[in-house]
Amino acid sequence: MTRVGFYVVQSDDTLASHRVAAVLAEKALNRGHRIFVLARDESHAQELYDVFWSFRHDAFLPVSLCHERATSAIVIGHSNPTPEHHDCLINLSMTTDNFASRFQRIVEIVTQQAHHLEAMRDAWRWYKHRGFTLEKHDVALANHV
Repeated sequence: MTRVGFYVVQSDDTLASHRVAAVLAEKALNRGHRIFVLARDESHAQELYDVFWSFRHDAFLPVSLCHERATSAIVIGHSNPTPEHHDCLINLSMTTDNFASRFQRIVEIVTQQAHHLEAMRDAWRWYKHRGFTLEKHDVALANHV
């Protein structure tokens, strides 16, 4: 059964979710997972790609955009993931879809922006209604995040 983790960040900074996503992707990568990061659109995917490449000066995340030859362990895209992606989904699109059930683990990052909170409440209800295992995690922003 797919587990869905909601990571609640006490910030309304628009880039907080990007930085938290990079940290969580690094942790998942270190545990041997392959990660698909779902963006809202192409410009959002590029923004995430830039953050992932530069979020820490002492770290390297093997990341590629989905329209590139996506052979890296972390792939960022803005449409339904390709079938070979089924391990970990970091969903920053603020939407849910039926492809979610093919993933072992889903990460939803919640910031304190009003529209984001409402979207994540809807997502929680969507996942719960479909029987997903739900978890909530509070995230403290550190200097490296």
